[in-house]
Amino acid sequence: MRTFGGFRSEDRFFYGELRGDDVHVLRNPFWIDVEPTGEVVGLTNVIVGLPVAPSKLIAVGLNYADHIAEMKRTTVGTPLIWFKSPASLLPHDGTVEIAFPEHQTDFEAELAVVIGKSAKNVLAEEALDFVFGYTIGLDISDRDLQKSEKQFGRCKSFDTYTPMGPFVYADVDVSDVSLELRQNGEVRQSSRTSRMIYSVAQIVSFASQSLTLLPGDVILTGTPAGVGPIHAGDQLETTIDNWPRLRSGVGISS
Repeated sequence: MRTFGGFRSEDRFFYGELRGDDVHVLRNPFWIDVEPTGEVVGLTNVIVGLPVAPSKLIAVGLNYADHIAEMKRTTVGTPLIWFKSPASLLPHDGTVEIAFPEHQTDFEAELAVVIGKSAKNVLAEEALDFVFGYTIGLDISDRDLQKSEKQFGRCKSFDTYTPMGPFVYADVDVSDVSLELRQNGEVRQSSRTSRMIYSVAQIVSFASQSLTLLPGDVILTGTPAGVGPIHAGDQLETTIDNWPRLRSGVGISS
């Protein structure tokens, strides 16, 4: 497994490959090419920033049977996809700012896919060749708006509503890994990616039939059961397999 991320040092932002406690600086975003500059920076000397910068942020819904049941929905026969604003992305250790405190706003822990090559009309059996790697994501959702509007884009696209990171992992098999979210230390979601209705390969293939996926694009693959409301002061910790956890605080939008 190889580990990549976005890092900030003083007034400079850069992408790098993490090897142990050292960050090897890259010339370009890693989803374009993995070419080191030769510069090495200690992890303790940088701030971990957003590891992605997608042209498109795609979400998948109703991809775990237990979540479909808890939401009182039915399957639709194909992956259910929509777009989230890339401006909603929030780095590790960021704070989710609830846009409407009077609304029910829920957490949804998800495996996120980072595209590595342009993909159009790819077959499912070839789709993983177009994936660079994977990271941890949260799909924060305003349920009041979701119930009142036919489109899901707005209720899930407020600034800070997509925490993601802390790193992107390449050369890793995610077909059956654990997915867990803790709220204030209590386990709220616990499942495995093998329980997804549509696999990563099927999702990438399906999305590529309707649009061209570009390097760096990100796809959230859906959440299992256990979703619940967030409140100011909450601390959320999301883990996949043995990867470093994604930490997110919760506050109120000013």
